[in-house]
Amino acid sequence: MSKPKIGFIGLGLMGAAMVECLQKAGYDVMVLGNRDRTGIEAALSRGATEGKTARDVTENSDIVMFCMGTSDHVEGRVYGDDGVLAGLRDGQVVIDFGTSLPESTKKIGADMAAKGATYLDAPLGRTPAHAVDGLLNIMCSGDKDAYDKVKPVLDVLGENVFHLGALGSGHTIKLINNFFAMTTACAMSEAFAVADRAGIERQSLYDVMSAGPLKSGMMEFIKNYATDGQIDLAFSVQNAGKDVGYYNQMTQDLGAPSKMSGAANGALNSAIDAGKGGIMVPEMVDFFAETLGK
Repeated sequence: MSKPKIGFIGLGLMGAAMVECLQKAGYDVMVLGNRDRTGIEAALSRGATEGKTARDVTENSDIVMFCMGTSDHVEGRVYGDDGVLAGLRDGQVVIDFGTSLPESTKKIGADMAAKGATYLDAPLGRTPAHAVDGLLNIMCSGDKDAYDKVKPVLDVLGENVFHLGALGSGHTIKLINNFFAMTTACAMSEAFAVADRAGIERQSLYDVMSAGPLKSGMMEFIKNYATDGQIDLAFSVQNAGKDVGYYNQMTQDLGAPSKMSGAANGALNSAIDAGKGGIMVPEMVDFFAETLGK
C-alpha cells in the first residue's frame, strides 16, 4: 500500500526536524513555511514540494500537519479563502502538533467536521533532536477511528504515542504539564538566586534539596545550568510564557481560574518585558540573580 502524501505547515526547528524524519521514512511531503525559509529549503533539497497557500497544501495532501507557535497562527492558516478549511475534502485528517488553546482546537474541529474531515490535536514532548530520529512523545486526542488511520505515521515520528480521549484532551494535558514544569523551573531558579544573596553555594543548596522528594528532572535541568552553565532544556522563555499564559486562559475558560500559575506567569513575563524572551528557561537563574531586590 502506498504511503499517504503529507502536507506540513510550519517548519520551525521542530517542524523541520519532523519533516526530515518523514522524508527519511519515504513519505512524499508538501511544505508551507513562513518568514524563515531555512527548514523549507532543507526539505526541498531532500525532494519535498512547496505549496503556494495552506489551501494548496490541503488539496494536494492526504494528511495535513501543523507545527505552529500559537492558536492565532493556526487559525490564520485554517480560515480564509486560501486556508486549510477551504481546501478540505471528505475523509481528510488534519493534525495539530503545536500547543494550542483547547477551546480554539474544539472550534476548528467542529468546523472541519462540518466538511467531513477530522481534526486531531497531538502536542509533543522532547526536542527537535528527538524528532529527527522519530523519538518524540506524542499526546494525541480526537476521533479514535481517525487516530487509528494515521497511527502508522505517528509511529514514524514518535517513540511514545498516546491516544488521550476527546478532541482537546491532548492540548489540555500539555498545558497542565507545561504549567507545572515552568512553575517548578522558575521556583528552582529563584531558589538558586536567593542562595546567592545569602552567601550559600549553589551546589550545597542542590545537594540538600535533591536528597529528598523534591528531586526531579526539572530540578536537574535548572541545576545543570546554575552550577555548570549547561543548557539541557532548549525551551525559550518566550514559549514558556506563552504556554503558562495559555494554561491560565484555559482554566478561566473552564470556569476554574488558576490560583497557582500567577507567579510563573509573572516571572516569565517580567523576563520577556526585559528583552529576555529569547533566553532558554534554565537561564532564568541569571534573570532572578540580576533582578531580585530591584
